[in-house]
Amino acid sequence: MEEITEGVNNMNLAVDNQKKNRIQVSNTKKPLFFYVNLAKRYMQQYTDVELSALGMAIATVVTVAEILKNNGFAVEKKIMTSTVDIKDDSRGRPVQKAKIEITLAKSEKFDELMAAANEEKEAAEAQEQS
Repeated sequence: MEEITEGVNNMNLAVDNQKKNRIQVSNTKKPLFFYVNLAKRYMQQYTDVELSALGMAIATVVTVAEILKNNGFAVEKKIMTSTVDIKDDSRGRPVQKAKIEITLAKSEKFDELMAAANEEKEAAEAQEQS
């Protein structure tokens, strides 16, 4: 019984170690602007967001970060690159994949831009209903 309790406690610690403001981007599962909008929501909640990707999804992460920066929503805080070993089931041996982590912080104009975007959205919805 003690072993099970210890296992559950260790599991809880593993969950706590994962960052709550991290978005792991895939280049196949969701459209690009899903990640842009998700990152905006995360920045509203946490003030900064970490975008992370492996392999072919790196281009998607860089594009999302550039969209947020160029539109004035975010500023670049940190960029980290590395390689990770991932076990490839078809080959049976580990394969190295490139990994990128981009940390973005809210820009000074973030709240102002979000308020303006919400006003535009509400005006468009009101116009559709009339």
